[in-house]
Amino acid sequence: MLFRQLFDVESSTYTYLIADPNTKEAILVDPVLEQVERDLKLLKELGLTLRYCLETHIHADHITGTDKLRAATGCLGIVPQKAHAGCADRYIEDGEELTLGEITIKAIATPGHTDSHNAYLVNNDRVLTGDALFIRGCGRTDFQSGDAGTLYDSVTQRLFTLPDDTLVYPGHDYRGHTVSTIGEEKRWNPRFVGRDRNNFIELMANLNLPDPKKMMEAVPANEQCGNVMAIAVH
Repeated sequence: MLFRQLFDVESSTYTYLIADPNTKEAILVDPVLEQVERDLKLLKELGLTLRYCLETHIHADHITGTDKLRAATGCLGIVPQKAHAGCADRYIEDGEELTLGEITIKAIATPGHTDSHNAYLVNNDRVLTGDALFIRGCGRTDFQSGDAGTLYDSVTQRLFTLPDDTLVYPGHDYRGHTVSTIGEEKRWNPRFVGRDRNNFIELMANLNLPDPKKMMEAVPANEQCGNVMAIAVH
């Protein structure tokens, strides 16, 4: 399996390129609009055909590159079931699998950061956690129909029940971390260690974080799969 972790400095977003080296089929998870040229260049250099752009959720801090990548490559845009994105080619529900050659990508519903959010288990040895679980942190729950109790349930019941040696690749990191494991996060993540559901809800209610800088433009654009022209028309 070819696996690349790509970074957008402005939004601290990780995009993941996954490909089967035999079929040369590829998928991009959580692409960023400003990084489309980087991603297309890498696909070309590695001789890959982009089949899918896959979102963990509707993002508030960056505009997805899906629409532009779809126009350039003919790939399909896939979002979690119930996500507010009428532009998607396909919706993926809990437990559903995508296959690329010998690679299997299984959706795990992990709502809470937003009301429709998936993590993706790749070949049963690594999980792309999106904004549900960060390295020593988690996504916020104070907008986009987020719910702290739901996020606590998603992380503790859906992610922390994976094998301890499962690699954790988050949707963002703000401190330079790149990868963790489920076992590490269960032991060291300060958002969850020693907290029950009520303690977690109280913690999340008192973070007092500012809104993401791009939220007002990113959310409506991502509901159009990153087609900013469609937003301008509206």
